[in-house]
Amino acid sequence: MEKQNSAAILLLKQATTLNIHTGNLVNWSRLKKKCPSSTSEELQGCIGQTLSEWCTKIAPTLEKEAPSTLECTLTQATEAITPEEREELKVSVKLFLSGSDPASIRIAVDLACSTLGVSQLDSVMIAPPPLPEGVSLTLEHLQPYWEELENLLQSHKIAAIGTSDLDKPLLEQLYTWAQVKPSSNQVNLASCCVMPPDLTAFAKEYDIQLLTHNDTKELITETSFQESVSEGVKDAVVANWSLEWVLRYSIIVKSRGIIKSKGYLVQAKRIRS
Repeated sequence: MEKQNSAAILLLKQATTLNIHTGNLVNWSRLKKKCPSSTSEELQGCIGQTLSEWCTKIAPTLEKEAPSTLECTLTQATEAITPEEREELKVSVKLFLSGSDPASIRIAVDLACSTLGVSQLDSVMIAPPPLPEGVSLTLEHLQPYWEELENLLQSHKIAAIGTSDLDKPLLEQLYTWAQVKPSSNQVNLASCCVMPPDLTAFAKEYDIQLLTHNDTKELITETSFQESVSEGVKDAVVANWSLEWVLRYSIIVKSRGIIKSKGYLVQAKRIRS
């Protein structure tokens, strides 16, 4: 085990991009032992446990290759969708951005499609990068990310696009400006126990689906991410790893409304010192 952990430390040191895929959490007996109190806690636990198990399965050939992009995936927990069952399933995604580069949206969507074995995601909801304390989200902040989503929709990589935590004025501004209108908007009921009436009225008038969620404002901080990596790979140098995005997916059986599969894809970049 110590030798495998040393190999993981070396691979992390040589890599510049880190991709983590938890596999299907529905099949994770490890999570059932301790029910996480929040999605943030769930994600942190998943990152640490995925890396910990990945460490035990590092092939000697990987050590020799020393790839610049490190794929930390539990292959036995990954279930690609077959063409025969695709029509019966809905693939929904929420993308939490940490970095400010809109191009990361395309990278995340492409990776999700290839990982899940699909050519198109049914819906993608975006959570823009956290802003500094005291700075409010504006249309100008949203526009570059929304344009990237529109491009992906027009190239048939996504069927529908949505937003997260927009109040009525900002949702109206986005709707008026956007070429492709938002099909949905998620609202955190922790911040408002009842849907705001003005938001409800606007969404009804323009056929925007209002959904609820319980995600924290920042799903995982950079510090928490680095702590999770160090839990999975003991003694690894983690301070120079910067989180780019977290993608959470769920695959639902349309006819039965049950979750067949859900999981996380995470990407981080190593900051050159």
